[in-house]
Amino acid sequence: MIRYGLAVLASVVSAGPARAQVLGSDAAACRPGEGPAIAVEITGLKDRTGALKLELYPGDEADFLKDDRDLIAAGKTFRRVVVPTPASGPATMCIRVPRPGRYALLLTHNRDGKNKFSVWSDGAGFASNVKLGRSRPKVEQALVEVGAGVTSVQIAAQYLRGLGGFGPVTP
Repeated sequence: MIRYGLAVLASVVSAGPARAQVLGSDAAACRPGEGPAIAVEITGLKDRTGALKLELYPGDEADFLKDDRDLIAAGKTFRRVVVPTPASGPATMCIRVPRPGRYALLLTHNRDGKNKFSVWSDGAGFASNVKLGRSRPKVEQALVEVGAGVTSVQIAAQYLRGLGGFGPVTP
């Protein structure tokens, strides 16, 4: 019995930590050797309800957070990936990009199940992880420089925290 227990322990230790499952319709673009794509590790979720959404925009202020229909009609970069919020464990999403370059990336946590962002309940985050506060975010907060492969970023979700505006759930 002890020998069996040691064999199981050895196999678990040698396997190392399990890699987080990459979520989203673009998950294949984040496999080793693939790309260009952005693998986003999402932290600081307030809860595990609703859906997580990544949106990719051109990396300039004029097009940042512009309506997707307008961007697509103008032939500009726009991509959206939506997944149900995982019930537990790490949340890592992938979004592919058309070519290496500089892009703006927005994460939203749609907690209320409606297809419109609610400042009262939903969360948001950008690659800079700077406290969002009360004003409209600037493109500099959302910029990601993407190479030919997979670029990894971590985004901490932020939620309305009273008069100070948006901030992380934990200080």
